[in-house]
Amino acid sequence: MIWLEELQTRKKLSRIYSAYESTFPEDERRDQEQFLALLKNPDCFIFAVKNDNDSVGYLILWKLENASFLEHFEVFEEYRNLKLGSQILAKLKEKFGNIVLESEPKSLGEMAERRINFYIRNGFSIISEDYIQPSYGIGKNSINLFLLSNFAVENVKDIEEELHSKVYQL
Repeated sequence: MIWLEELQTRKKLSRIYSAYESTFPEDERRDQEQFLALLKNPDCFIFAVKNDNDSVGYLILWKLENASFLEHFEVFEEYRNLKLGSQILAKLKEKFGNIVLESEPKSLGEMAERRINFYIRNGFSIISEDYIQPSYGIGKNSINLFLLSNFAVENVKDIEEELHSKVYQL
C-alpha cells in the first residue's frame, strides 16, 4: 500500500537528495542549499513515498492557491516498472485533489514522450506547451517545459505567475 511520509529533518533527506541530484539535469534542480531550505518553507512539502515499509521514491509538493504543484517526483530506479508511479499519482489526487506539474516536451526524445504519455494515462492534460521554467539560479538556464494539470484550468497565466512567484521566487 502506498503512503506518504512528510520529511521535516535534514537527516532523512540524504538518500532523496542523492537520487534527486543524479536523476534531474542541473538546469532542472536546486543546489543542495536551496533544496534543504525547502524544509523551512511553509508552502513546500517533501514526502518520502513508501510502499508498505519500503521507501520507493519521493516527491516535492507546493501548496498553491487552488491546487498543488508537483515540482519533482521520482520512483527510485530499483522500483521502476512496477506500476508504482500510477499508484502514487492516484494517492496524490486522493489526498490533494487538483495538481499541476511540469514535464519535458515529448519532442526531446523517447523518455520525454513516455513521461508525457504516463501523465496523460493518469488523468493529466497539457495546459501549456509554451511554459518557461525559470532558472534555479546563477549558471543555470530557463527551460521550455509543458505544464500539465489533472483539472480544468480557467487561466493558465495565473498558475504560471503563482509558480514563478512562490516556487521560483521571482
